[in-house]
Amino acid sequence: MKPFQPELWDHAAGFLAPLVEQVEVGWPSDLLKAGIILVDLPGVGIYPGFPGGISGSGLLKALHTQAETYGVKMVRKRIDGLKRKAPGFLATFDGSQVKARFVLLATGIVDKSPQLPGLDEAIADGSIRYCPVCDGYEAADQRIGVLGHSSDASSKAAFLRTYSNDVTLLSLDDRATSAEKAQTLRKAGVKVAGPVSAIERSDTSIRAVLQDGQSLPFDVIYPALGCEVRSDLASSLGAKTNDVGCVEVDAHQRTTVDGIYAAGDVVSDLHQIAVGTGHAAIAATHIHKSLPENFKTRQEAFHHAEQFLQTPIYR
Repeated sequence: MKPFQPELWDHAAGFLAPLVEQVEVGWPSDLLKAGIILVDLPGVGIYPGFPGGISGSGLLKALHTQAETYGVKMVRKRIDGLKRKAPGFLATFDGSQVKARFVLLATGIVDKSPQLPGLDEAIADGSIRYCPVCDGYEAADQRIGVLGHSSDASSKAAFLRTYSNDVTLLSLDDRATSAEKAQTLRKAGVKVAGPVSAIERSDTSIRAVLQDGQSLPFDVIYPALGCEVRSDLASSLGAKTNDVGCVEVDAHQRTTVDGIYAAGDVVSDLHQIAVGTGHAAIAATHIHKSLPENFKTRQEAFHHAEQFLQTPIYR
């Protein structure tokens, strides 16, 4: 994985619709990046409209091209501050700033990863995966390991039994699993091994090394180590978050701070690009309807149509 800036990366990609809406009503077209760092994902296999899958970089390139068709300017900077400035907000980045009446945050999460030399390559070849809801089907009938603390990883391990009869919970500690979760694992046929001292990878397999020296080979390992929710910008303005740090929103994706919206992984535990895109469309529609009237004159309409017809997709 090669993010635009190495210290951050993000799953969320629901940003196109709000930009189109914002530009359409004549507000500043700068991309309010609000901490978003777009990841060059190795591949997206279940995104709607791409039966054969599409690479992360390919999807981002297509989305950027589509946004630029509507005159959107991409600013690949990290927002380091967001504050109120009537009648809206002021975002600062790298010595510059941008004003906006409304802000849509799609700042996402950062998954916690195991210490593994060649982690990027392991993700690229599918031996490390993070989202069983997204790609569990692709791991069907493989030897699957789920790495984490027993209390946290058990539900993911049980979920993956739908796809394979060879699932092992790789515990990082000696702490006993609760009686209820232990029973769930036994009933599901999930094996338990650990404590794990290391994860090792070769050209042909990935292995969990236990503290007793035993080495267990797998086809794929799913880390269940938790994540960091990147909700700092929202919470700094007083937005309410839940116990894991996700921003709370209403049916229009509005946070508890008037004028601040949120979409994607920073809101939801269902970490899918399509979900973030849907959130963004909902927020964009409400933002559009909340902006002051901005009726286009006949002269502006003709000028806009002339420019639009000059875009590559209409030539």
